[in-house]
Amino acid sequence: MATFISLLSFTDQGIRTIKDAPKRVDAFRAMAKKLGVTLKDYYMTVGHYDVVIVLEGSDEAVATALLKVASLGNVRTETLRAFSETEMSRITGNIP
Repeated sequence: MATFISLLSFTDQGIRTIKDAPKRVDAFRAMAKKLGVTLKDYYMTVGHYDVVIVLEGSDEAVATALLKVASLGNVRTETLRAFSETEMSRITGNIP
């Protein structure tokens, strides 16, 4: 399973309905699970981004889950593929 870190920003719609955010997280977790994606961590943050989530799943499943959630209009996402320390060691071990 690949790991992804996604940085989310609330849209105007998302911030107007912020009280529904906990229900939206639960709904996202259930939808993602059906796609084979695990929501490992969820953090509300202050600063440039409003939420940071950590997901595990295949590239296609994670992309589908994030597109589905973005299509609802409450958040915009920016996603990073994350590599564990073990993965980093294998990757850098291939450099001559």
